[in-house]
Amino acid sequence: MLTFIKIAIIFLSITAFLCMFRAIKGPETADRIIAVNVVCTKIIIIITLASFLLKESYFIDVALTYAMISFIASIVISKTIGAGEEE
Repeated sequence: MLTFIKIAIIFLSITAFLCMFRAIKGPETADRIIAVNVVCTKIIIIITLASFLLKESYFIDVALTYAMISFIASIVISKTIGAGEEE
């Protein structure tokens, strides 16, 4: 089971870097926002898997805090982009 978690963490890390590439090279702003949200979600999952792997429960608190910050940042970015398009 631990080998599976390690492989999952490596796979999620690789796909997070690919999404980060999409966030940098995205043709539209919406593509970049979605890519950043996907990266944040993958990071939250990686933190949770690392918590299980290391048997440390406080990483779950870190993952929840990171999820809240990511959600608020997504809303703020969407509102600022939406306000820019109205002009």
